This record gives sequence, C-alpha cells and structure tokens, in this order.
Amino acid sequence: MSTMQSNTENTSKDTPTPATKPNKGGLEGIVAATTAISKVEGTAGRLIYRGYNIHDLARHTTFEEIMYLLWFDKLPNQTELTQLHSKLAAQRTVPTPVMEIIRLLPKDTDPMDVLRTAVSAWGALSTSGTPTQDQAIALTASLPPLLAAFQRLRNGKEPLESRPELGHAANYLYLLTGEEPKEEHVQGLNSYLVLLADHGMNASTFTGRVIASTGSDITSSVTGAIGALKGPLHGGAPSKVLDMLHAIAKAESPEVWLLDAITHGGRIMGFGHRVYKTTDPRAEELREMARVADPKAFKLSREVETTAIRLLEEEKPGRKLYTNVEFYSAALLSFVGLPGDLFTPTFAISRVSGWTAHILEQVNNNRLIRPEADYTGPDQAKFVPLNER
Repeated sequence: MSTMQSNTENTSKDTPTPATKPNKGGLEGIVAATTAISKVEGTAGRLIYRGYNIHDLARHTTFEEIMYLLWFDKLPNQTELTQLHSKLAAQRTVPTPVMEIIRLLPKDTDPMDVLRTAVSAWGALSTSGTPTQDQAIALTASLPPLLAAFQRLRNGKEPLESRPELGHAANYLYLLTGEEPKEEHVQGLNSYLVLLADHGMNASTFTGRVIASTGSDITSSVTGAIGALKGPLHGGAPSKVLDMLHAIAKAESPEVWLLDAITHGGRIMGFGHRVYKTTDPRAEELREMARVADPKAFKLSREVETTAIRLLEEEKPGRKLYTNVEFYSAALLSFVGLPGDLFTPTFAISRVSGWTAHILEQVNNNRLIRPEADYTGPDQAKFVPLNER
C-alpha cells in the first residue's frame, strides 16, 4: 500500500459532517471534501503542501521534488528523485496521432484550447481504467512537449525532441526555443512551478475531483480541470496583468490610471482573492523573484502594487484587496521569455501535478460528489399541449 493510500484512509476516519454555513453562492463556506495535500489559510496568508510551508519549498526545492511530495506524501531522497526524473524523461514524447492533431489546429487557436484538445487525444491513446501514480507521472510529463510543439509550429518551426538530461523546467524552455536555457530563467520558472502546483479546493481541482468521483479516468478529469482553469475568474488572467502594466506605463501616472479604473468600475488585474484576506504568500515569493529578474520592470510593478492597495482601501474600505499570485507571475513569466498567451497553459503545466494528486486521493477513498441545489423556479406550472400554445 502506498503512503498516499495509507494517509488517505487514516484521514477518512475523521471526515467531518457536511458544513452548515449559509450558502453565499459559489459553494462559499461549504466543505466539499477532506484532503491531506495542501492547506490555504486565507486570513494568515499561509499555504502549505503536506505540512511544508510554501516559502521553504519555493526557495529550496525543485519542481520534481514537489511532484513527488504531492503524489507520495513525502519529500524524496536522492535515489527516489533520480528514479522520478527517469520516469518523467521517458514520457516526454508526443504520440504521432496527437502531433498530427496539433498540426491541424489553426495557428491562432488559443493555447489553452490546444492543451485541452491535445491532452484529451493523448489520453485516448495512453490511459484508461483506475487512475494510478504512473499515469499521473506520464500525464504531467506530457504537457510541456504538447504545448511546446504547438508554440513552435505556429511560429513556422518544427517541434523538438526532449532532452532527458534536463529537468522539467529546463526541458520546457528548451522545447520552446531550441536553445540552452539560461540558468536564471530555469530557476525562475522552477520556482513558479513550485508555487503554483496546488492550492486547496480551487475551481479546477474541484472539477477534476468531481469527474474522478464518477469513476472516470485520469485524463478526463484533467481535461475538465484544464477547461476550468481557462476561465478568467480562475487562471486565465495573468497575461491581462501585463496588458494593464503596459497601459499604465503610457499613462500620466499609475495613480491617475488606477483611480480612473476604480471609480469607473474597471477591474484592477492581479488584486483580490476569494480566499486570501491579506497578501497571497505566493505573490510574496514572486515579488522578490521579479525584483531580481528585471529591476527596471519591477520598479513600475511595485509602484502599481503599493498605489493600488492604498487606493482600493480608500475607495473600497474593508474589502481587503491585496496582490494575488497573478500580479507578479506576469512579470516573471515574461522575464523567462514566454508570450502572454502561454502564461495560463504554463500554469496548467504546474497545476497538473496537484490535479493528479487530488484525483488519486479522491479515487483512493471515493464517494460520488453530488451536491444539492435550492430550486427557485415555479412549483405548479400548468401544462398546455403543443397545439394549444
């Protein structure tokens, strides 16, 4: 029995009864599951993966170590890490039928649509039956080559073969550019992947768990999660932060632009979070990375951050709208060379490790997720036959 299975069974004995908090819509305040994978403490601004503080993990681990932690419930030793690296490297290929599908897609296709389509096709060839840890490894390994293949094709270049000696972040950058990735780019992307790997019962993770609870396969669950992540209210907004910063750079001043947006109902991208009522701890790490990566761009980002927080508190007192993970993600991903429309798919390259961990946790102690809804329609409508309507 794996460590994951053992811990899941132990925690299931302490499963709480369904929450009875008032439903504010969107299942807010409703406890839908128990998990030992990650914990989000919104008031304290704290995030942990299986007990480990995100700040320690972001500064001292590789993304491969985080994958292992999420799937196997412990940080790996060197032998275990080497074995995982070998398994990942062996799965970094795009099956010929899937590559043919990617080639057929128009060059202006949204990369999230490409990823959803390619993953679904990959799963039709590669996975079936009850989700397993080996399937989680294979699926996580497959996303960078799938996405990089489309990126090169739409730029008139042929896809590349993965390099087995490279780590996950470095190989992704190599597949995109065909060049040896700079160490500072690899480090920046690795830390980003660590920070975004999991985040409690967010919309895409919940979607994946709901699908898994029906007895469906791992690829169907992840394909659904990708669909949820695409939405701008979840993961589809990092590139819009970059657009906002470019607009502010051309304005009279950050304060003038921000105040105009706030007073006229515009949305300040990269601020506010459904759970966090203080600064997102992931944003704290990304802020420092952005400062080191590009001091000139950071100066504007930091001025926008401090000004926006002050103005939001003045104009919307008590709302507690602070910087979220998207704000500095945009700066960091731009620094490592990614175009804006690859920001959200790169988010998926990280989060698939968390999705698959949750899917495995769900199937190891499964019960069909089937919530109720309060019906608000008419109760006794009179039926009229078609010929009389």
